Amino acid sequence: HVLAFYDALDAAKPQDCADVLTTFCAPDFLWRGMHPFHEQRGAQAVADVFWTPLKRSFTPIQRRPDIFFAGENDREAGGTWVVQMGHLLGNFDVDWLGIRATRKMNLLRYVEFHRIENGLIAETASFCDILGVILQAGYDPLPAATGAEVISPAPRTQDGVLLSQQDEASGPATLALINAMVTDLISGGVSSGDDHISRFWHDDMCWFGPAGIGASAWHHGYARGHRLPFQDGLEFVRHNGHQCRAAEGAYGGFFGYPSLTMRSTGGFLGLTASDTQADMRIVDLYRRDGDKLAENWIFIDILHFLNMQGVDVLARLAHP
Repeated sequence: HVLAFYDALDAAKPQDCADVLTTFCAPDFLWRGMHPFHEQRGAQAVADVFWTPLKRSFTPIQRRPDIFFAGENDREAGGTWVVQMGHLLGNFDVDWLGIRATRKMNLLRYVEFHRIENGLIAETASFCDILGVILQAGYDPLPAATGAEVISPAPRTQDGVLLSQQDEASGPATLALINAMVTDLISGGVSSGDDHISRFWHDDMCWFGPAGIGASAWHHGYARGHRLPFQDGLEFVRHNGHQCRAAEGAYGGFFGYPSLTMRSTGGFLGLTASDTQADMRIVDLYRRDGDKLAENWIFIDILHFLNMQGVDVLARLAHP
């Protein structure tokens, strides 16, 4: 159903997006998006806020998925969820969200979680890396990233799009490892020390973070590029839980809306110290290799996190 939905949506003209959403989604379906889209209800609202403007700006859009899997949500809410991650490629021909069009190819990194109920999409979490589009357009609204600003690659094993039956024991093993890792991480207030990293991650791990933070490789690179700047620049306030955790085969992950509430102690993303609490909407997807995690793709709604602290990146683009 989700693949048919994507085929129809990708082929639709901008003005026809609402009709596609109406066909494949429940009448009152809940859509959770990034800043400035936030939560929407129903096909028309989602089309008006997100899909129609996007398809008018990126002409045409070519979907390039890197990960695709389905699984049962092990959180209390349950449900069957289908997950796809990749890039939407298009020529950036019309301004979008105040970002000036480049008339060149641009890649919008995305991940979506869809809950299926009675043959329809009842709920969607739609994460996309708007800051990545801004950087590709030639703007640099934040201080230099601590990781590498690169186009996130597909899994090293090139097997992330799961279209066939997977080993029955593999998905539960992946989810159990993710759950154990998250439990250990939260117990330390999301501070991942060397012991945590060595127990749950391969030595040649790769961490593909969002634009603004960047990507890092191996334990020492991850410490330099994300772990230490994150821990030193932020104070953990609370973990808000996840709406979905699911896995299939060697792939799995979760989303939280929001997942973490943090407070700036100064430095992270160029922020000064503040008592303001701000939410992080987060997606983590993982590839398991044996008994450890090998790769991690991360989405964070950085624009929302900054906006809650008085930094409106999109408004800044109106005054270049």
